[in-house]
Amino acid sequence: MIHDCRCMKPLSIDASSLDRVRAWSDGTFGPGLRTEGVIDHIKREFDEVRNDPTVVDEWIDVIILAFDGASRTGASGQEIIDAIHAKWERNRGRDWPDWRTLPHDRAIEHVRGDG
Repeated sequence: MIHDCRCMKPLSIDASSLDRVRAWSDGTFGPGLRTEGVIDHIKREFDEVRNDPTVVDEWIDVIILAFDGASRTGASGQEIIDAIHAKWERNRGRDWPDWRTLPHDRAIEHVRGDG
């Protein structure tokens, strides 16, 4: 018996995929910042998340729109990825209050004055 062993490579988001999506978005929705339109769409997606926060696709819509907004600033796909990693590192280096002492329905922000 012969087995078909075409193993699929895991998908990933890389700079070239972000650049391709940006070209598609510009062609589909128009060029330029479109800030208010992107924000309006994100607000609608947040309403859907609020209705059922367990639906991953609704969170993904927010992420896709955030990528679109970031790319519309003129940043390349690689610049966006680099900025994400830099921000993660910056946040990991910050001081954060004990989440157990704070309301669960409010944002937890870093302790100010640490960058």
